[in-house]
Amino acid sequence: MKIIGTMRALDDTRGAVRVEDVYDTDIDDLWEACTNPDRLARWIAEVSGDLRVGGTVHAIFTSTWTGPATVEVCDAPHHLLLTTEPGTDDESQIEAWLTAEGDQTRLVVEERGLPVGQLHFYGAGWQVHLEDLARSLATGGPAHESGWSSEAAAPAWQERWTALTPAYESPER
Repeated sequence: MKIIGTMRALDDTRGAVRVEDVYDTDIDDLWEACTNPDRLARWIAEVSGDLRVGGTVHAIFTSTWTGPATVEVCDAPHHLLLTTEPGTDDESQIEAWLTAEGDQTRLVVEERGLPVGQLHFYGAGWQVHLEDLARSLATGGPAHESGWSSEAAAPAWQERWTALTPAYESPER
């Protein structure tokens, strides 16, 4: 598995990051890992709230990002769209597409509306999230045994993010 991450400006102030990988699991299992709160807590975020289209959820990511998100689209098992921090200057959208590829499944995640000068931080962060997903799928358990909070990132997540950020900041990307 090799994660592909790209970044692009949408305008002078906002941009997008896109990451994708192929996982050794079927589309239904990967969909569960991306939408079921118990499975999400194994690799990316503690999620609670109204888990339906139009509903608002609250998430605490392994990276410490904490806030509300509105479920805009939930087309199982292929497409999910969330608007984070709706109605604020920090509003962004996280969109995921799942595609079956034989016995495997491709996951593409794109986050749009991010500060263009900070895209490298988000690119590295999403790569670590997808790596954590692979680890959770392989073990059937949590990627971060030590946990995390809105004040402190999961230690292994933080370490990997710190190591990856310079590569995403590099002008060759």
